[in-house]
Amino acid sequence: MSSDDVVARVTGVSKRYALYASPRDRLKQYLLPRLRGALGLKSHAYYREVNALSEVGFTVHRGESLGIVGSNGSGKSTLLQILCGTVAPSSGTVEIHGRVAALLELGAGFNPEFTGRENVFLAASLYGLTQSQTQQRFQSIAEFADIGEYMEQPVKTYSSGMYVRLAFAVIAHVDADLLVIDEALAVGDATFMQRCMRFIRRFRQRGSLIFVSHDMNSVMSLCDRALWLDRGQVRALGTPRTVAEDYLEYSIRQVHGEEVEVESIRSPSRDDGGVPQSDEGARAPIPAYDGELTVKANLDLASGWKSGAGELLDLYFTDEQGEHQKVMRGGERVELVIKARVHQRMNRPIVGFMVRNRLGQDLFGDNTLPFTDVSPTPATAGQTLVARYRFRLPMLPNGDYVLTASLADGDLHDHVQHHWLHDALMFSVASSKVRWGMVGVAFDRISLEAS
Repeated sequence: MSSDDVVARVTGVSKRYALYASPRDRLKQYLLPRLRGALGLKSHAYYREVNALSEVGFTVHRGESLGIVGSNGSGKSTLLQILCGTVAPSSGTVEIHGRVAALLELGAGFNPEFTGRENVFLAASLYGLTQSQTQQRFQSIAEFADIGEYMEQPVKTYSSGMYVRLAFAVIAHVDADLLVIDEALAVGDATFMQRCMRFIRRFRQRGSLIFVSHDMNSVMSLCDRALWLDRGQVRALGTPRTVAEDYLEYSIRQVHGEEVEVESIRSPSRDDGGVPQSDEGARAPIPAYDGELTVKANLDLASGWKSGAGELLDLYFTDEQGEHQKVMRGGERVELVIKARVHQRMNRPIVGFMVRNRLGQDLFGDNTLPFTDVSPTPATAGQTLVARYRFRLPMLPNGDYVLTASLADGDLHDHVQHHWLHDALMFSVASSKVRWGMVGVAFDRISLEAS
């Protein structure tokens, strides 16, 4: 890429802080060196110097997403503050080309005595928006934040989740070239997380992203490259998968200490995205899962769009006997029912769904297109469509999930989405024994033998 494509360039950046043993030493450092210098005596430092960052360098190009990982105290927050201009580096240079919007910590940039509305105008002005520009975008900001009447209350009364909602709503509407996000999103609820992830994925099509997280799945899902900071130094810079694997190995070494010696194993095709193949095991009783999946209807509060030609009416799960189910285990056979009403004739109606995790990653889904391609089911105004999907419900790790549903008309290559709802159903999984990966499977056998 050319230099014109560079949004951020960090070159040899270091940040040093002076740590004092007591307030008395701080006063000594302020007075005595000047006095000793005036007397021609050698000065003495009453502090010890700590390097928060040491010779850090990287480049972020336009349209690129960079993930930053590292343990607590590795310098991630300091680096982000330097990128945003709130902290000056001790040495090195930082070049930023374009507008930077940042979500670093709860309440940053907000006056706790101001209302949410007043803080929107305050924060937007810091990003370079005029009062009239903010006024034009205020309704959209308020809808994105979705905090209702609290918009007119002092932000000191807000919960941590409301702080994040308001702060993210502002940075989503300031036309930034570079979006910088720290771990603050972790306090958001499932619906808001989905909204943020949808915005981030759209933003990546035109802007650049620097994303700090301890969640390796988030980094691998959202980022093109990853940087690993360790004690203020760049330990690795490369593909998200490579950096995540190295960071995980390092973390294991730190946990085990001297108890176990961990040896690195490198695959020749470690970055090819492939998955090693394994032999099929023998069959045996299925291990216990003991997960509980609770389903909550969210049709009235779901966001999305509609054309008026039709609308989704209802979504629910049933068991094999057709009984409505709001609590399920995972692993059992279920039927998802989606009902829709047609307001204008549709020659080839299609009903579909997709289940996503809290990061907005697609887990599983399907639609009626394979059936309607072979046997179209035209519907006239006033008719009701009922789509049924029978499948074995996956076993999911603990967490929150959403189901997106849609009603369309057409075929694979030429269709129109008439009603789309992002969060039509909400899932909550508790007490799950699925610890690894995004979806669990019903294992036929897990055994251990010694000979």
